[in-house]
Amino acid sequence: MQQLLLPLLLVLVLAVPLVMSTRKQKKQQAAQQELQNSIAPGDRVMTTSGLYGTVADASGDNTIDIEIAPGVVTTWLRLAVREKVEPVVETEEDSADEVVETPEEPAVIESSAAVKTDEPQTTAQVAPPLEHGKK
Repeated sequence: MQQLLLPLLLVLVLAVPLVMSTRKQKKQQAAQQELQNSIAPGDRVMTTSGLYGTVADASGDNTIDIEIAPGVVTTWLRLAVREKVEPVVETEEDSADEVVETPEEPAVIESSAAVKTDEPQTTAQVAPPLEHGKK
């Protein structure tokens, strides 16, 4: 009996993660298939290559037309759609909030560890030029 216990435990240790990963893959495939079937004109999508666009026509079985710029429509495989994304909508209120008020006098912060000299100090360091072709 004890001779069968060790091989049985080894099979369980190897089989449980395999079954769990298979279930996870099936769930991901089902979610991807649901996404593919729910694509409709007007949806904003991202392709697997990272291209953002708006679906112009989704009537084909295997292909969809994506508008990537005003007046530029390209044809893609339906499987190339990775996810739906929310459209970016900029309102007048958003642009008004972005106005940054600058103070009349800039604040000067001095560090006690800074060394004060009469020479002007530079904050940018210039790297030496790279020499190509020399070893």
